[in-house]
Amino acid sequence: MPDQQAAAPAKSAISTRRLKLAGAAGLVLAAVVVAGGLAARVHADQSLKTWTHDQAIPTVALAPVAGGGHADLVLPGDVQAFYTAPIHARTSGYLKRWYADIGQRVKAGQVLAEIDTPDLDQQVLQARANLATAQANQRLSALTAKRWEGLVAQDAVSRQEADEKTGDLAARNSAVNAAQADLARLLAQQSFKRITAPFDGVVTARNTDIGQLISVGGSADAALFTVADQHRMRVYVSVPQNYSALVHRGLSAQLSVPEYPGQTFTASVVNDAQSVGRNGAMLVELQIDNPDGRLKPGAYAQAAFKLPAATTTTRIPATAILFKHGGPTVAVVGGDGRVKVRTIAIVRDLGTEVEIGAGLQPGERVIDNPPEALSDGDLVRVAGAAQGAAHAKG
Repeated sequence: MPDQQAAAPAKSAISTRRLKLAGAAGLVLAAVVVAGGLAARVHADQSLKTWTHDQAIPTVALAPVAGGGHADLVLPGDVQAFYTAPIHARTSGYLKRWYADIGQRVKAGQVLAEIDTPDLDQQVLQARANLATAQANQRLSALTAKRWEGLVAQDAVSRQEADEKTGDLAARNSAVNAAQADLARLLAQQSFKRITAPFDGVVTARNTDIGQLISVGGSADAALFTVADQHRMRVYVSVPQNYSALVHRGLSAQLSVPEYPGQTFTASVVNDAQSVGRNGAMLVELQIDNPDGRLKPGAYAQAAFKLPAATTTTRIPATAILFKHGGPTVAVVGGDGRVKVRTIAIVRDLGTEVEIGAGLQPGERVIDNPPEALSDGDLVRVAGAAQGAAHAKG
């Protein structure tokens, strides 16, 4: 009995220690769990900040930067025949018949049409009669003057009367000359009854038909035919003032027309206006042989000139330029991914591309379509750089 009473306090003490140890272990475990949660939250917050920072770095694309060389200047051109002649009538009447239609090749002097001119024919007959009358009067006046000169020698008539007969002869001579000139004028006008081709070429227009009234000098005086000499063509191009000094006589250009896709024709500059028009361009004439007649007058063409570029220039897309208050600029990416904004000097605007004379060197990394808010020192990520590095490592 005394032994049992002594063992009871011992067991109670052991249980108390065990409970204390279990409580301490629970506290430690709770502390570990809390510390782990806090650490995970701190790590998540740090990862979020890093991801947010990375997302704030803009990703940019690079523009191609090319050195000097040749640049193509493509301009619209107007193709015209070497000679073009709208043929008008010189005498009024009715069209009797025509002999040449559109597309027909004709020779110089070939008759294209005839005009029926009854009024003019009657005027010619009247002029012939007037000339005959004037000549008859002239002969009579000449005989009279000769007789009176003989009578003056015999003192049968006065000198005054003889001079009057001589003056009448001079007037009759003038009347004959006037009648001859009038007849010649009408005969020349009558010769225009036959419409002829002025040179070898092709009939490109016929604006008349049999029986049509032909009026000269009025509002209805339209060209009856149009003849074009197409053995050689002229091409007129308006060159902007910026390039007028580079397009000179002897420079070649490649012509392309819509009806022959993929084909080009070589033309040469032969003339220029030496003057800049109100449209800010200089008119330039090119010529090209056309033996097979493939090029047509009035056609639309594009002329591509190869213009030399200075060795100190570089070419970039026009989309890479930022226009700021200080002038045109570009954004260049350094090796550390930082942006450097540079002011540039544009030499020539080629449309989709521009030539830079200063501020940029070939091989530098220029941002294409840069954001307006981009400034010096900004950090950027180049699109495709990570993939390229991964491929390089592999």
